[in-house]
Amino acid sequence: MSSAIQVVADTVYGAREAFASVLVDRSISFEREAEFAIQAISANDYTVKVARECPQSVVDATTNVAAIGISLNPAKKQAYLVPRKGRICLDISYMGLMDLAMDTGSIKWGQARIVYATDVFELNGLDREPTHRFQPFAKDRGETVGAYCVVKTADGDYLTEAMSADEINAIRDRSEAWKSFMDKKAKSCPWATDWGEMAKKTVVKRASKYWPKTERLDQAIHYLNTEGGEGLAKIEHVDNCPADLLAQAKAAAACGTGAYGEFFGAIGKDKRKQLAAHHESLKSQAAKVDANTIDMPEPEATE
Repeated sequence: MSSAIQVVADTVYGAREAFASVLVDRSISFEREAEFAIQAISANDYTVKVARECPQSVVDATTNVAAIGISLNPAKKQAYLVPRKGRICLDISYMGLMDLAMDTGSIKWGQARIVYATDVFELNGLDREPTHRFQPFAKDRGETVGAYCVVKTADGDYLTEAMSADEINAIRDRSEAWKSFMDKKAKSCPWATDWGEMAKKTVVKRASKYWPKTERLDQAIHYLNTEGGEGLAKIEHVDNCPADLLAQAKAAAACGTGAYGEFFGAIGKDKRKQLAAHHESLKSQAAKVDANTIDMPEPEATE
């Protein structure tokens, strides 16, 4: 082992106590994750250089593995250690987010897919799985038109979130990582090298707002929006409006203003107040046209 990699190894193993103090999943072993971390950082000279120049970021990233309850095992493809802005960061994949949601009981099953121009994709209403037909062996499925995430809840219902390529790119265009890349301040960024993966992660993040909440999943998404620094558009938790109520409201809105009006009138005063408060909270944010936006008519406040 070279002296540089030995320094990295010593730094990783120096996170042992911090790792143990925040570990949320006892099936995760520090020894195994430390080996995966050293392997990831040692993959190229640049990553080693960043790790040596900012050793605290190595400790923080390794500790976050334990705090979130995710693995660096490359076979699982849940999370990675990557250099960003002079630091080593924990990068959680969309598969990692889905695994967290399933492991914590937020959902029973889920997947995210890219939709191409020659595909047939249809939403079939609330609580039903969407239709997605395509030729898996086709050499050219056309240009990318969007992405979707579909999950099955503990009650056996399906929740689907779909985003067009334009919606996804609007989020990309506001990200710091993409701006730096376009301004030639960065040689690369995830949006440039892995648009499909970032698109799936974007739609999964927006979809997760309608899933039953779990602490580990919320922590993972909060980390991606803050310390992760990957450039995904920020998603704020704007209020305490229940996720299932928002999902029902959005489904009703998709059927038109009349259907939404009927839904809004039938849900009861307390729920109407929650939806009204939700819209007021969105309006108060400067960057409201982002992954937080709920495309449904704005209800009138009620007494």
